[in-house]
Amino acid sequence: VECSSAEEALEAAGAGADIVLLDNLAPQELHAAAARVKAAHPRVTVEASGGIVLETLPQFLGPHIDVVSMGCLTHSAPALDFALRV
Repeated sequence: VECSSAEEALEAAGAGADIVLLDNLAPQELHAAAARVKAAHPRVTVEASGGIVLETLPQFLGPHIDVVSMGCLTHSAPALDFALRV
């Protein structure tokens, strides 16, 4: 479930979500929200997403973050022109 606050994430986890995606949170806010979710629901997977690039990735890693999604890997990738003939 995509969440934009700790309260939303706690509500989603309490309702049975297996994964909560904390989207577009500043690193400090992200880590606080992830810690709250893990304290209340240790088996829930916490995913960080939103505005994370290779240069800022270390700021988003932490003990309560299980997965990091980085859209820059796909939407910022250079194009390659090729053909396949079978």
